[in-house]
Amino acid sequence: YIDGVLSPTLSLSEGNTYKFDQSNSSNATHPLRFSTTANGTHAIGGAEYTTGVTTNGTPGNAGAYTQITVAVGASTLYYYCTNHSGMGGQINTPG
Repeated sequence: YIDGVLSPTLSLSEGNTYKFDQSNSSNATHPLRFSTTANGTHAIGGAEYTTGVTTNGTPGNAGAYTQITVAVGASTLYYYCTNHSGMGGQINTPG
């Protein structure tokens, strides 16, 4: 869930920085990561996207977050949980 919505499609503008607070206990065991492949590393050939991405702490604990500065020219991205297949969604990256 992001802002109470299950797997919403997000629009994150190129050049902007977005910080996803993962400090709530509901985030425990759900590290948020990005990929250029739907379902991230759970998909065949999927890999973690790390350009402009910073992580801090352990999800579910105070101060935990995942942050991304969207690269100019970034393709469509996907967010996903590294521990659970099927937890994630699409990120559109308008210029």
